[in-house]
Amino acid sequence: MTTQLCFFLLCTFGVLCVLGVKSFSLAPRVAALSLVALFVGNSASAPQEPKHYFLGFDRNDYPGDKAMKLLRHDFAFTGYWLGNPPGETTNSWSGKRELLRSERFGFVLLFAGPTSGQLREQRYTRKRVADDTQAAAAAARREGFPPGSVIFLDIEEGGRLPSTYLTYLKAWASELERLGFRGGVYCSAIPIDEGEGLTLITSDFIREQIKPTELVYWVYNDACPPSPGCSAPQDPLAPSKSGIAYAQIWQFVRSPRDKQIARHCRGYAKDGNCYAALDTAHRFHLDMNSATSADPSGGAK
Repeated sequence: MTTQLCFFLLCTFGVLCVLGVKSFSLAPRVAALSLVALFVGNSASAPQEPKHYFLGFDRNDYPGDKAMKLLRHDFAFTGYWLGNPPGETTNSWSGKRELLRSERFGFVLLFAGPTSGQLREQRYTRKRVADDTQAAAAAARREGFPPGSVIFLDIEEGGRLPSTYLTYLKAWASELERLGFRGGVYCSAIPIDEGEGLTLITSDFIREQIKPTELVYWVYNDACPPSPGCSAPQDPLAPSKSGIAYAQIWQFVRSPRDKQIARHCRGYAKDGNCYAALDTAHRFHLDMNSATSADPSGGAK
């Protein structure tokens, strides 16, 4: 019981005594209880203590075991590819889970999604998503990630995705659930001007169009504001500060810096990339993220 509530109850009791309510008849008791209920209700609705958020990074290439130990000083979690990153023919993250887990890293599991152009029609889309979910789940098991881990589909393009992509995303969620994992999506939270005063945000579009299917959302918005720019704050901003209230992860820095979207952002190196403060040689450019959990995919269990 809080000090304020104890004080309030004592005051209430004192009022009853002053009124001469020796037997605590019904009317005074009701009045007193109503006051207590009002006080408790107001206390419950009072602002909560600020929640702590967590800083992480991701990149396509594994930076090396020594670099990961260094990066752990600033970052609580790391991206972890379960297949080849976009545009790559190999995956340098394979086999690194146990080492990173021993360093107390949390994980964000990633799997490269198709482009809209690759999803030509519904029949091919259904086959593609079946193959992709099988591959993602098999890789997660092989790497030792536990059942229930969230696997994020990496969607690099923004805007109105075609109906075939929406079919893919619904199946991505349902097939991963059937295989023992959870579906997530990495997508844009940057407003797109559609003309005539209309804007579209890709994450909102996806969420609305695939209802009632649910995904875990990792969004990117590296415009300043809301992004703080290339920095590794000890007290990261909440993912909701991206402008997406339901986001679990917010990527607020992308390397290299987008010359249009992030043109007002500070802290980037002369080559346009973002580096950790400890990486004085600028060897490993990073994308930076804040999250509601130190282990957003639940992969460190």
